[in-house]
Amino acid sequence: MGFEIERKFLVKRELWKAPEGGVAYSQGYVSTKSGVTVRVRIAGEKAYLTLKDRAVGLTRHEFEYEIPAEDAKTMMSSMCDGPLVEKIRYRLPAEEPGLVWEVDEFMGENAPLVTAEIELPSEDTPFSRPPWLGEEVTDDHRYKNNNLAVNPYGRWASTPPS
Repeated sequence: MGFEIERKFLVKRELWKAPEGGVAYSQGYVSTKSGVTVRVRIAGEKAYLTLKDRAVGLTRHEFEYEIPAEDAKTMMSSMCDGPLVEKIRYRLPAEEPGLVWEVDEFMGENAPLVTAEIELPSEDTPFSRPPWLGEEVTDDHRYKNNNLAVNPYGRWASTPPS
């Protein structure tokens, strides 16, 4: 059984410079009424089916399985709601050994949003904040990828924070 403990932040675009080697991601979400998130993702040449339950604090169960890319494409076109969430992901080592920042530059209807996530081994794990890190949005559900699929950043009524 897997667990996910992560914190999410906005990125200060004026301080962020994308490194080489980002990976293109395309992902869609299957609607559920139970609060479980079902995600279909293509990351580079690989595809995955992921199930996540509701978080308790910062922690939630996460199960991810590699699937054939053609199956993922079919699922995205026939089972997923809203527009696909498209982004370029950059993985950067954090100052703390073993921790990694995942910075997502969103495209399409979610541009020009840029977010950063760090997955932690425990909820109280300390970590350093890079200078390009902005406001924490871990608890702001608008920034969850499954919500960006049905209510893209570019459609928000008020000007979103940068």
